[in-house]
Amino acid sequence: MSPNTAQRMSRRSALKTLGATLLAASSVGGLSRLAAAPDAKAPSSPAAIDPHKWGAPSTGDATTLTQPFVLPPLPFAPDALEPSIGARTMSIHHGKHHQAYITNANTALKSHPQLLSLSAAQLLQNLDAIPEEIRTAVRNNVGGHANHSFFWPLLTAPSPSPGHAHGALRTAIVETFGSLDAFIAGFNQAAASRFGSGWAWLVWQDGRLAIISTANQDSPLSLGARPVIGLDVWEHAYYLDYQNRRADYTKAFWAVLNWSQAEANYTAAIGGQDTGGRVS
Repeated sequence: MSPNTAQRMSRRSALKTLGATLLAASSVGGLSRLAAAPDAKAPSSPAAIDPHKWGAPSTGDATTLTQPFVLPPLPFAPDALEPSIGARTMSIHHGKHHQAYITNANTALKSHPQLLSLSAAQLLQNLDAIPEEIRTAVRNNVGGHANHSFFWPLLTAPSPSPGHAHGALRTAIVETFGSLDAFIAGFNQAAASRFGSGWAWLVWQDGRLAIISTANQDSPLSLGARPVIGLDVWEHAYYLDYQNRRADYTKAFWAVLNWSQAEANYTAAIGGQDTGGRVS
């Protein structure tokens, strides 16, 4: 099949082509529930996936991130998060680091036209079906794009009367972790104990909330989990403001967390609907 013909393949056709490699694979158990766990391990073997169900709706932007990937605008001014996160940090983080993931992802994927109709979510949920020669690049760079696109709408300008967990999300947090304070402590521990670079997450997995952390730019979507809250703990996210004081950065995160967005992410996660990464 010529590249031009392959580029005209419908999304369903592309999914069928990739899905053929997985249909005979064995099913995998769910991700272990972790309360402030230092790591979340990927399944050891691919799940048997109906290709027509690939890319089931997920929270954040991942299902709406279509190719070629482009940098989404920040939903706030670069200096809006000060003093929690400085303008220079935000400008570099968004304009340099996030853009680099997008550039690298597009470069890796352009030589595989059979993949170009797939969204970020579809790619990340089915890494075992990605050609081996670009699998690591997709995992790292599509993961980085999806993670950051999910992260930006979770941030909002600090306020004298900061937001707080409310509604169904607060109820679920209290039921799962005992209290909001216990949840925050567990989340902070997950962020602090992530060795090297990665993310701390509150996810919806196996019908309940769990705290996990992932290495590098690994996405919860690759683990069968749906993100609700995520915090980037790569040094580029905080070093200009906090140097080696990751714990101070993690504490400052709660002053700029958009709880309304987190609530929308939770609603989407338990209902399987995409929020588009934003709350209108």
